[in-house]
Amino acid sequence: MKNFADRLCDSVRLTQNPVVVGLDPRVGNLPNGLVGSVNAPTAEQAAEGFKVFCHGIIDVVAPLVPAVKPQAAFFEQLGPAGMNVLADTITYARDKGLLVVLDAKRNDIGSTAEAYAKAYLGAPPASVWGADALTVSPYLGDDSLQPFVDQSTRAEAGIFVLVKTSNPGGRTFQDLVSDGRPVYEYVAEHVEELALTSPGECNYGVVGAVVGATYPEQLTKLRETIRHGWFLVPGFGAQGGSAKDVAAAFDENGLGAIINNSRGIIFAHQRPEYKDKFGDNRWQEAVEAATRDMIDELYAETPASALKV
Repeated sequence: MKNFADRLCDSVRLTQNPVVVGLDPRVGNLPNGLVGSVNAPTAEQAAEGFKVFCHGIIDVVAPLVPAVKPQAAFFEQLGPAGMNVLADTITYARDKGLLVVLDAKRNDIGSTAEAYAKAYLGAPPASVWGADALTVSPYLGDDSLQPFVDQSTRAEAGIFVLVKTSNPGGRTFQDLVSDGRPVYEYVAEHVEELALTSPGECNYGVVGAVVGATYPEQLTKLRETIRHGWFLVPGFGAQGGSAKDVAAAFDENGLGAIINNSRGIIFAHQRPEYKDKFGDNRWQEAVEAATRDMIDELYAETPASALKV
């Protein structure tokens, strides 16, 4: 196994693009038939639909992209049945050769943070969940992040620290000014310090940052601060972020950033530009078309074009 940052570099180079497909299953958006004809499915029935759906997406995107990002909340809401499907989805994706970034936004202090880190980070037996990377909140302070860094270093895993999130309400606390600068800038500086403690051959460390596509000016400035951490960029597509908005996240080689798209890809069969052509019966073809279209958009507007061979 390699340093996580180097494994991510390798996967992005192999697939020649930085797209991450978010796995955010929702009963109301699943293609017809995946939960049978049940109008109000039980948790177990919904979980089975999620399993079929996520497997179907992974089958399509595994040859195309470097990673998937399951959103834990959509599975957690179904209780034990949903959590079993989350575990299955992580294993299935890894078996297909994809890196798995688990979007669970965990953190706590002391031994609790250590327990979270050991639960999620690293291929089994390093952890029971087996994620390659985990999103982490920084707002309990530097000592709360260190257990995740330590586990990432031991288990060839990585973390993405929330720095500037894509949602409008993120500014409520992240943009608060302290000594003339917004709080997110202080978080960014700490992320850079942590990234420098675990350098890989590709010049990036195992600690990266979540920086939203919906704030392109801040993204540009944050890349100047965080030079050795990968960016996980949400907000592309359904939230309004464009390929042009994320261009500054990359280095000149098309590395340094992975761009997440969830609804715009996994529910492409419902989007006007794909609905008439594919619809529910050919939903996997819609997923493939949307994925390829996103890759082309990034090639046209960002340094990701340097990845093409």
